[in-house]
Amino acid sequence: MPNASVFQLTEKQKRLDDRLTKQLSECEKELENLRNELESWLYSLRALSEIQEAFKINEEIDLHGKTILDIGTDAVKPLYIALKFKPSKIVGISDELPNSASDIILESRLFTKTKIGFYDYNFFNEVALDSIREKEKIEGKFSFVLVSKTLHHLRDGKCIKRHKHREDEKFCKYQFDVEKIFSKLLELGKRVIIYECFFPQDKDDDKVRGRGGYFTTKEWMTIFNYLKKEHIVKFTRPQFNDKKLEEIKKMLKQNDCLCFYVEKKDENGNY
Repeated sequence: MPNASVFQLTEKQKRLDDRLTKQLSECEKELENLRNELESWLYSLRALSEIQEAFKINEEIDLHGKTILDIGTDAVKPLYIALKFKPSKIVGISDELPNSASDIILESRLFTKTKIGFYDYNFFNEVALDSIREKEKIEGKFSFVLVSKTLHHLRDGKCIKRHKHREDEKFCKYQFDVEKIFSKLLELGKRVIIYECFFPQDKDDDKVRGRGGYFTTKEWMTIFNYLKKEHIVKFTRPQFNDKKLEEIKKMLKQNDCLCFYVEKKDENGNY
């Protein structure tokens, strides 16, 4: 029969083991968060290397004095853009801003003169967008609107799935109203830059709530069929200049990542 001292030691060792196990679990969670944050920064850097060509005007990237609205911002790309290209102002909006957003606003002031601001607002909130433009003293349109891996989330039409259960965001995939969305985007900016990249292994959080879901080839063709009628559309990834819709369809089937920009045509069909 164990004596009291052995029993006390066993209990003490158990409490120590429990405490160490808890600390180890917390360290593993923190390490996972740091790993995810690092991957996010690296992904944003890779994405920007593909997006930056869409900022070119007359074959040059000159963002001095320019303003950018980043819809669905990850808060990281605005910092990279500010450091590399030095626009006058970048405004990012998102339903759920990253935790790093406030730190980036504060710390960026040490490294760049570009003013960076983030707002926890929804793209469909007209009042909020107007108040942002007023607060940021944006007269007229932004120079550029960046929509990075966010366009497929801007769904607000009727459910396109055939189902018998109730219609709500848990089960539904909503329609994308191309005319409504691009009209709104081009009211906000002179040039709209779209970046979409599909990775099967990625978790698309918005897809869980129903509104997301990457575009199918059929949906893309509906988008380009509309845009080609009254807009300038130029692909920067892949480098693709054919304007025939059938060629675009072939290209879509061969590429998981797309970057292109859209501008309105003038009366003569030019920029």
